[in-house]
Amino acid sequence: MNPYIELHCHSGFSFLDGASHPEELVMRAVELGYPALALTDHNGLYGSMEFAQTARLSGLQPITGAEVTLRDCFPNMEEPKDGHHVTLLAESSSGYSNLCRLLTEAHMGSERGDARFPLSSLLELSEGLILLTGCRKSPIAAALESSVAEAETLTKQFVQSFGPGNVFAELQDNCVKGDASRNKALARLAGRLGLGVVATGNVHYHRPERHQLQDILVSIKNRTTLEGAHRARRANRLFHLPEPWEMQHRFENRPEALTNTLLIAERCAAFDLTEDIGYEFPNFEGSDHGDALKTLTAICKAKISTLYEPGGTEIKEAEERLHTELSLVDLHGLAGFFLVYRDIMSLANEVAREVRGDTPRARSGLPPGRGRGSSVSSIICYLIGLSHIDPVKNNLFLGRFLNEALQNVPDIDLDFPRDIREKLILRVYEKYGYNHTGLVCTFPTYRLRSAVREIGKALDLPIGELEKLSKLAEHRSASMLAEEISALPEFKARADAHLWRLLGELAENISGLPRHISQHVGGMIISSRPLIEIVPLEPAAWEGRVLCQWDKDSCEDAGFIKIDFLALGMLSLVEDSIDLIAQRHDKAPDLSRINFEEKAIYDRICSGDTVGLFQVESRAQIQMLRRTRPRNLAELAIQVAIVRPGPIVGGAVNPYVKRREIIRENPNYEIPYPHPLLEEALGETLGVVIFQDQVLKICQALANFSDGQAEELRRAMSRKRSKEALMAHWKNFRRGALANGVDEATAREVFAQVTAFSEFGFPKIPCYCFRPASVPISLATPSLPDRILCRTLQ
Repeated sequence: MNPYIELHCHSGFSFLDGASHPEELVMRAVELGYPALALTDHNGLYGSMEFAQTARLSGLQPITGAEVTLRDCFPNMEEPKDGHHVTLLAESSSGYSNLCRLLTEAHMGSERGDARFPLSSLLELSEGLILLTGCRKSPIAAALESSVAEAETLTKQFVQSFGPGNVFAELQDNCVKGDASRNKALARLAGRLGLGVVATGNVHYHRPERHQLQDILVSIKNRTTLEGAHRARRANRLFHLPEPWEMQHRFENRPEALTNTLLIAERCAAFDLTEDIGYEFPNFEGSDHGDALKTLTAICKAKISTLYEPGGTEIKEAEERLHTELSLVDLHGLAGFFLVYRDIMSLANEVAREVRGDTPRARSGLPPGRGRGSSVSSIICYLIGLSHIDPVKNNLFLGRFLNEALQNVPDIDLDFPRDIREKLILRVYEKYGYNHTGLVCTFPTYRLRSAVREIGKALDLPIGELEKLSKLAEHRSASMLAEEISALPEFKARADAHLWRLLGELAENISGLPRHISQHVGGMIISSRPLIEIVPLEPAAWEGRVLCQWDKDSCEDAGFIKIDFLALGMLSLVEDSIDLIAQRHDKAPDLSRINFEEKAIYDRICSGDTVGLFQVESRAQIQMLRRTRPRNLAELAIQVAIVRPGPIVGGAVNPYVKRREIIRENPNYEIPYPHPLLEEALGETLGVVIFQDQVLKICQALANFSDGQAEELRRAMSRKRSKEALMAHWKNFRRGALANGVDEATAREVFAQVTAFSEFGFPKIPCYCFRPASVPISLATPSLPDRILCRTLQ
């Protein structure tokens, strides 16, 4: 059995300090034979869910914790600049909730970037937590340097609050000056008070060679060069995840300090972050129709008769689709979820009436917002007003949104004009309460430009040359910098120079590492239980709003329901255009009567005159429009999707363009398909993969994937940290394809096209959602070019 478990470990989510991804730490821990590992990032649980999920999949027990910063530990002692640090580990669900509360207080009650909370709060919220006395910046260590009595007094306070079995003197020996004497003093103190001692490594990277990147991060944090950060950098390269024999050697005279790591890990096994952490979405409270499912069914059936012609084929399809969806809703218990969303859309209608006032846009019948994403494929969303797109008429694939193997709650994205969105978010805060509502965060990561600039400055390379290099290779991954330096004629001569070679190596290591926390474009979490008991919160850039410390992937893993309130400038422009048209013609246009197949619209689009037209105004789109020449909404949807990395990397662009040219000359042209089984899935895109939805249909047609299996593959493609998970699906795909009589070469070729969509491919549904947004502008611009251009620039 491994004689040691690391209980003090930092990842890249200790921003500009930890130099390894959580996944790298997990993989290294498994390699070293660790049965468990703790993640204790600075003042946050930012990477805790990602770490816990990765650890569980790897057979490693994850321990959730944090290194927190205290203030007001000693009334008569000057507060150090960096505060005093202690390590907290969650032993139970109550301990985890207390840790979330403490971290929330640290951020909400401090200046941005200087999170800390008073000692008194720690003593009040100690239940379910194990306290390790901390690193070199521990309040106990600081007190021992000047007053043993004060150290004893503070330690006794910890023991009285946490309990004697929940406080451990933390011993760290990284062969740094002062380690030995501090450890002796801590051990003597623990002996006098009857406390246990525990060894930790204060880990900041998974392997010793990563110490160079850690030095660079410290330099970036201090806004100086490596030389300028000499005093702030760590003294050596021994802050890596240690091999067990290393810790046995460092603590050969204190074997109990190693044994206690195992005992603490065993105690912390009672809490698992990957299991239910107590989140509950606000539920529907019932109506005259009965429970949530009966209410939802009644609303949908009443609406379906108003939207489809009685006795027609479409109403029959709609009713069959509704029956299927309601069965899935019942299976997953989602009726209340849809009705709460309906209530939120009612709030949006209220806000829209207030914002629009008595204006042409208010009288034109515009909805307050529009659905986006996979929810638009749902007829339930269409019938309850969350979507404006008919999924029956547009033959939209439901499996991505709802399926029998659904593992997470469906994701519903809603687009609003900016002014409506801003007030709607405030209205949601008012309705559900500030303690129950928070914005999802995101973590900007290092890409090539930021890596070149920040690492290069730390290495003291010429600023001008760094700027030139960052611009020449700005669209590439930071991990490819060394290759770019060798390939660019201006820098080829520097490729073998030590500092430039080091720049390339460090950029590869820093690629994808989180730099700081930021705000997601529109994601919001609503909880019936106070959020501060489930995830730490901190102030957002917007005054009066708060962020939770998890990004969208971690929120999804936690089972949170994320509501996306997205600001779409084009919707604001559409509303402005309606007012402008009304001013000129004394009448607001009825957008429901627009002919979306009007020849003049497509003549203009095909000519490339699309500046200001949503989704088709970029230089790449304009160039492609002249080649593809779309003549209807379906072809325009393909055009929107084709200028994306997925189809480009998958080799779909040139074959599609060439086949369109052939079909214009020969309508009877027989489209080639990779396999006859794929004709239905690829028919509308002329035999190539352009929409992300087609990936799911391909897997079903060629490899017999269920809706659930296909959705799991899509999720793997959509996550930035899941290439390994994506490739794990190949075995199932190959097995299913061979069973269908598909040869392995074809299966491999098709799967290569599928995996290209991990580089970002557009779903079909957003293309259908966004198409109509351009048309009102296209119609308005010829008669009001100056005013429309002015609004576009605004």
